[in-house]
Amino acid sequence: MTAQLIDGKEIARQKKALIAKEVEKLKNEGILPGLAVILVGNDPASQTYVGSKEKTCKDLGMHSVLIKLPETTSEQELLDQVIELNNNPEIHGILVQMPLPNHINEVKVIETISPEKDVDGFHPVNIGRMMTGQDTYLPCTPYGVMEMLDFINVDLTGKHVVVVGRSNIVGKPVGQLFLNKNATVTYCHSRTPDLKEFTRQADIVVAAVGKINVITKDHIKEGAIVIDVGINRNSEGKLCGDVDFDGVKEVASFITPVPGGVGPMTIAMLMFNTLKAAKSIQKNLAMQ
Repeated sequence: MTAQLIDGKEIARQKKALIAKEVEKLKNEGILPGLAVILVGNDPASQTYVGSKEKTCKDLGMHSVLIKLPETTSEQELLDQVIELNNNPEIHGILVQMPLPNHINEVKVIETISPEKDVDGFHPVNIGRMMTGQDTYLPCTPYGVMEMLDFINVDLTGKHVVVVGRSNIVGKPVGQLFLNKNATVTYCHSRTPDLKEFTRQADIVVAAVGKINVITKDHIKEGAIVIDVGINRNSEGKLCGDVDFDGVKEVASFITPVPGGVGPMTIAMLMFNTLKAAKSIQKNLAMQ
């Protein structure tokens, strides 16, 4: 068996094409979806991600605002900037690029973003809504994972999903989304003894650790689906995931590549959330 690729680039392209049509409709109604991104400091990876988000916004016809702040920006100055955007009617989505400098409390910043403009899906209000199965803004990377599985028509009911990693950004929320779809979910992490014992039982393995080759062929049962969320660089400087791709593709039924897998979906779902926020905010204004 050789696994079929789940092409994140292509799925994201189709998703963005649908978003662009919806943006055009809103424009005809006098509404221009707007996303503001705040970047504090000069982290190279963050600058790359922010550049991609800004370009995608423009490609889809959205209003994009990039606010660059120096590394020395105080916590209060950043919070004041967020509050200003909360009150800006032209901005429907707010994203503060992580990580932030050590002197700034990330939790406080996230909690200051209005839940109605939290297109990253990290505000405790939106996390709570996700946990209880309510309509909300879902965290973009986990949302992208679910869209990819939907694209290949996987019925998640009763499937055993093993999530390797427990971060607040990917591991915890993606497990909850699977649970919301009636899957049975097991979380594994750095303190899990004998990882293979769990992953070899899985119908779907989601690797979200940030460590090269943490998942090998021996971890995967025949025919399982493998979703690689990791982004690492190998000794040659090339991008790679958490999964030993060449080995695992020989036993899996479907697998996501790195790059070109989950990554493109993250930005696509951010754009979807921004569009959704614009529609929701406009609807609420019309009801007032």
